[in-house]
Order: sequence, then C-alpha cells, then structure tokens
Amino acid sequence: MQQILQQFQTTRNQSKELCKPLRTEDYAPQSTDFASPPKWHLAHTSWFFEEMILKKYSKNYQVFDDAYSFLFNSYYNSIGERIERKNRGLITRPSIETIYEYRAFVDDKMIELLKLNPSKDIEELTILGINHEQQHQELLITDLKHTFSYNPIYPKFTETNYISSKNKSKGWLEIAEGIYNIGHEGDDFCFDNELGKHRVFLEPYKISIALVTNAEFIAFINDKGYEQAKYWLDDAWHWINQNQLKSPMYWKLIDGVWHQYTLSGLQPVNPDAILTHVSYYEASAFAFWSDSRLPTEFEWEVASKQLEWGTVWEWTNSAYLPYPNFKIANGAVGEYNGKFMINLMVLRGASSATAQNHSRQTYRNFFSPNTQWQFSGIRLAK
Repeated sequence: MQQILQQFQTTRNQSKELCKPLRTEDYAPQSTDFASPPKWHLAHTSWFFEEMILKKYSKNYQVFDDAYSFLFNSYYNSIGERIERKNRGLITRPSIETIYEYRAFVDDKMIELLKLNPSKDIEELTILGINHEQQHQELLITDLKHTFSYNPIYPKFTETNYISSKNKSKGWLEIAEGIYNIGHEGDDFCFDNELGKHRVFLEPYKISIALVTNAEFIAFINDKGYEQAKYWLDDAWHWINQNQLKSPMYWKLIDGVWHQYTLSGLQPVNPDAILTHVSYYEASAFAFWSDSRLPTEFEWEVASKQLEWGTVWEWTNSAYLPYPNFKIANGAVGEYNGKFMINLMVLRGASSATAQNHSRQTYRNFFSPNTQWQFSGIRLAK
C-alpha cells in the first residue's frame, strides 16, 4: 500500500509540475471541441478520484462542490448530465485557485483513505485513477500545444520541444509466420481493453526498424502526395480536400523552408527527426506511396519485443475492437474503454509526452483516423 500511496502522490504532483510554466490566462482557453483546457484536466482528474472512490468508500465524505460533477464529468453517462465537451473552455468560474484547492482537498481525503489499510477494490480503483491521470497529463500537453499554436506570436512554453530525435538504426526486421499470443498477462496493471489473451496466426512479414522521418515525409509532399487521389482512402481524400491539408499539423512553409510549431516555439523542421502529428489517413497514404503498408496491431505487438519504441504513437492498420472474452466492468468504470470500440484506429507504443512507465507492449491507444494533434507517427511494414 505504501507503494500505491507514493505513486498517487507522485502522479498528482506531476500534473502540477506540468502546469508550473502556465499563467492564469493559459488555464481556460479551449482551441477546439476535441481538446480541453488545463483547468478542466486538473479538475476532472480530481473528480475521478472523488466520484469513483471517495464518495463510495470514504466514511461521511462530503463533496467539495455539488456542481463539479456536472462541470468535470467527461463521458460517464451512468453518473448523470454534464457540460457539453465543446463548452469546457467557458468554465471561467470556479477560478484556477479554487481548482487547486479542490485538488488539495481530494488529495488529503485520498491519502487518509489509503493509510487505513484499504480493500482490494480501493487499491485497484486508485491504480486505475493514477493511470487515468497519466493519460490526462499527455492530453494536457497536446491540448496546450494545440491552443498555443493559434497564437500568432508562437509562444514558447517549455525548453522541451517534445520533438523525437533521429533513428538509431535502420533496416527491416523479418518475422516468421506462426501462431502468436496477443494481450496482457500477469498481475501488474493493464486497462481492460488489453485483456482477453488470445492467439493469432500471422503470415510472414517485415517491419521497419526505423520510424518515418521528416525528410522522408517531405519527399512525399514534394512528390505531390497530397494532390494525388490514388494514394488516399476515399474518406481520407474527402477529408484532406475539405480541410485543404497539405502537410502534417503544425507545419508551416516559410520562404521555401518547412517550419513547425513546438512547445519551444516555431522552429525549422529537422529532416532527421522522427515525423509526428500525422493522422491515420496520412500514415496510410504515405505507406501506399512508399510501396509499403501499416502493420496490424498484432504484428506490432509481436515485433515490439525486438524494436525500440516510445518516441511517437504508431498508427496501426487495425480497427479498435474487443479481444475475445472482453467483458465490460460493472458501474461507471465500465464506460472507460468498451463503448468506444467503433470508428477508431489503434495506435501502439508511447510518445515523448507519455508519462514515464505508463505504457507497455500490450497498451492499446485509440483515436479517430483524422486525428493529428496527438504525437503520432509512422512505422512501415511489408
């Protein structure tokens, strides 16, 4: 239990550390409906512990504010009504000072509970809450970047630009055909969508040891890759034309030189750095142009034991679907993953913005195929 308590405190403090460079004005803006303001992330992750644990297990617990369940619930229909996602940036009150008071209040009550030799259910929910907050730490970074990118002076937020360095090695890794085990096993934490260990048969394939670089994607752009329908899925072709896309997110052509907005400001694109902020649509088109394809999530998982990963989330060619024998948990936590298993694609790995020790080889991230604002990149297969 001491280890869980320490993990809880470390994770909660890390969220505050990420926000230290922020000014009061930075906490509230919401640049788009799919991104949330920092203040909302800080409050929602606190509400999660309050709603899922404290209200049920802490004796005589009184909520910090009755309105917070409406303001800071994300998508849990079983808990009740909530503010529309697109309106999270309109929550100018409560103030950020009050939200930090809320966090301190929840932290104190959680620490009290965790010191009382809690049940296994409390332990498991606390670990889930820790991993949930780590997910929101990455979202906080990506959402902030999206908001700052709309500022015409391209502000510098941190010294860290979250740009991944160049590949250490190249070539192709060959994987023999065979029956392989997929999914999480063991007693350590995983999300429910990783459960249902099962076997898959894979044909022989090759997977790139290196991730696609900026230089390689610039070659695709220069070859009019965004202008030729033959490389694109039909849905993707309509999407890029409707949105007039000609490059990855945050790229800007200045005097013939590609630049990109980073959290350290506007910088020239490093051709050797690993490509990021591309959608599944763009990843698929680039793979077709390269006479390759994207790996399935099963091919990725099998090969990952021999690959370096953790610099960008890697698009796979797999739809986000349940594993055999997948079961949705009872109660609100059952809404965590299962209900999203439609119209989304799986990403594997981790990114430079992922919390330390958060991901693993069986981790299944998932986003819609037009998602660019996450730190997502490309690994090819054949």
